[in-house]
Amino acid sequence: MTSSPLPQHHLPEEVLLDHAAGSLSEGMALLVATHLALCPGCRAAATEFDALGGALLAAITPQALAPEAFEQVLARIDADELLPAAEAAATAAHGLPLPLNDYVGSAVESLPWRRLLRGIETAELKPRGARSSEGFPVSLMRLAPSTAVPRHTHQGLEITMVLQGGYSDAGLHYERGDVQISDASVDHRPVVADESSCLCLVYQDAPLRLTGPIGRWFNGFLRF
Repeated sequence: MTSSPLPQHHLPEEVLLDHAAGSLSEGMALLVATHLALCPGCRAAATEFDALGGALLAAITPQALAPEAFEQVLARIDADELLPAAEAAATAAHGLPLPLNDYVGSAVESLPWRRLLRGIETAELKPRGARSSEGFPVSLMRLAPSTAVPRHTHQGLEITMVLQGGYSDAGLHYERGDVQISDASVDHRPVVADESSCLCLVYQDAPLRLTGPIGRWFNGFLRF
């Protein structure tokens, strides 16, 4: 059985530092934990950052905590989960990395998939626990083989990570575990490989804006 190639496109080091510090939102923490489950290199770096943070804490003179500190710690534990290195590459029954298990459930097909365009579907994920799903900027996107995403730019930050299959964009190819970061400076048109469909985890804090000669006319009607 041939092993999958290791990811070639990674999260920035500062994001891994924020993850170690526990300062990421739940949605971003989920994306980081999922990438770490598939990327041994970033997982090793994150472990080093965790160890460095522990050493720094040990050297600091203890200070009195704010009254709300305990509740904040509980919220971070619920929102951010880093798997032990020995378990990081394991997958759940649906074949996705374990950090997604509580968000996806037992079957990907049972998610509320919504068709955006021919060959493009999306399913919004919800935060864990009883908290409201409003504003949770993480979703799964499923694209059929040979599908070209309409040319677009971004009104905010978008981070796309491949879970299955792959796609090409601006001369680069993205496969399982690879991360692509896009913002308002990026105007692009990702294209899925011919052989198989592509499933991605997407963090998107603002809608896309279509920029093609035809697509720009649909900005008022389509929401990506």
